[in-house]
Amino acid sequence: MHPRISSKDDFKRYVEADRRNEEGGLRYALFNGIRRFKRLLRKAEYYTNCRRDPFGRLVGLYLRYRLSRLGRQLGFSIPVNAFGPGLCIPHWGTIVVNSNARIGANCKIHVCVVIGASGGQDAAPRIGDNVYIGPGAKIFGNISIADDIAIAANSVVSTSFTKPAITIAGVPARKILGRGSYDAGWRPQNGNAGAAASTAEVGSS
Repeated sequence: MHPRISSKDDFKRYVEADRRNEEGGLRYALFNGIRRFKRLLRKAEYYTNCRRDPFGRLVGLYLRYRLSRLGRQLGFSIPVNAFGPGLCIPHWGTIVVNSNARIGANCKIHVCVVIGASGGQDAAPRIGDNVYIGPGAKIFGNISIADDIAIAANSVVSTSFTKPAITIAGVPARKILGRGSYDAGWRPQNGNAGAAASTAEVGSS
């Protein structure tokens, strides 16, 4: 699982990792607000985690307010300290993430995804590195998802999957392929996304 931003160097590393994994080029950067949201997310995380002085707390509160406001415009309900570096959000649209969820580095997450608790419990999913989450996926409960897994579109995941580099799909989700996010077309620019070499079609890329 990813560590939180705990220094200015961490902040810079997270921002750069997020930028490297962007898709859509200059138009993405200038017109849809996602890059602005991610940078604001990282600034809010830095001030929340690292600046405990009164001024820093005040700035952190203001940044979280701005993050919430921009998130509503884009359809995102994404709390601080949920995602590791290298977050990729290809499109604006509804994404809801529980504040107790923890997602590792290089996550690619599509629209209409919910990552939440279940049954009135506080525990939320713990998701590894290099995970691809297809459009409409729902991931609930006190579960773990291993590294390099591809979660197909519209899957409902309520049990743990601890074997890395597989594809899961369905309602409820089950393993359908012994190939993971790398084969689903997710190739992060911040490190290896999996060792497999063939191609699988999973949801939307």
